Amino acid sequence: MAVGVGVVIAKAERERRASRRRSTDHRLGLLADELLAGGLKRTAVGQLDLAIEMLERGNGSVDGGKAVHETRKALKRLRALLRLVRAQLGETAFAREDGVLSCVGRALSGARDADVILATLDQLIARHPRKLAGRSGVSRLRARLVADQQQAARAALGEESTRAQALADLHACRERMGAWSLPERGGFELVEPGLLRSYQQGRQRLRRAARSKGEDMRRMHAWRKRVKDLRYAVEMLQRRDSPDSTGAHELRGKRARRRRAQAHKDAARLRRLARSAEQLGEMLGEDHDLAVLAGLIRSAGKRGGGDTARIGRGTRKTLLKLISRRRRELRRRALREGERLYRRTPKKFVRRIGAALERR
Repeated sequence: MAVGVGVVIAKAERERRASRRRSTDHRLGLLADELLAGGLKRTAVGQLDLAIEMLERGNGSVDGGKAVHETRKALKRLRALLRLVRAQLGETAFAREDGVLSCVGRALSGARDADVILATLDQLIARHPRKLAGRSGVSRLRARLVADQQQAARAALGEESTRAQALADLHACRERMGAWSLPERGGFELVEPGLLRSYQQGRQRLRRAARSKGEDMRRMHAWRKRVKDLRYAVEMLQRRDSPDSTGAHELRGKRARRRRAQAHKDAARLRRLARSAEQLGEMLGEDHDLAVLAGLIRSAGKRGGGDTARIGRGTRKTLLKLISRRRRELRRRALREGERLYRRTPKKFVRRIGAALERR
């Protein structure tokens, strides 16, 4: 089986290098005068190349944590893209590719979780240095998390069979996505159903999160997934060229000025939307990470043994109190920002995005 996986990787690597020039730019967004179908296909291949490159680079290196982080980000962008073109792909193809990407992401999740929990504790200490920085229990907890982080990174990228299988899956996925046959002349209708569905789900999950009592990590995290999808979708649909250059050689006078002015407004609107979704996603992400850290601290107290449990009852109580306070603040801010982001009906929101794209 290992030989078979190696053959698949070698073949796919030759094909990837042959088309490397087409996918060295991993930024999101459509190029000048690029058709939507071609841009989305190029983006899919580029993000897969980025994930493959990160997995290969992180093998046994000191920056394995960063490699895992960048790989998982690329996988999330890819899954958001899949949801955009779900109607075009069909349920069978969508489920296959989404399942592959989800499986690879889960294989790397342990390293990401360990890395984020450590960063979350560091942020909490930086926010409350007087209450936390001098506590020996906090120092012991941090030392334990550092050890967990290093072990998780080695397990994710150092286990050759796991890494080889992930690379084989991504190479096969790249080959299939590179052969996508999206309608070349298709416009916004290519992504309209997917964008509508994503926005509807985000709006619904906002309502559920708002109705939940207390610090409901599950509902907030479910909402966050759709917020991130919205951010990536908008970033993928933006044009990366300057509005000043759009059609300048075709139009003159008042009509050209009006078109450029409208293009500026549309581009600014999409940038603000993507930025708002990004900021909201960061709030929800911090809330989730704090909840995970709190769960680790509580479970350590119940086990009654090991390095993590020796942080002491007083330190545990202080940490949990500060975490709870921060999560309440984040929840209030997130719900307020969420109401702004999802203030329009799904149909009206999609019409505005479509109009902005068609005018370019």
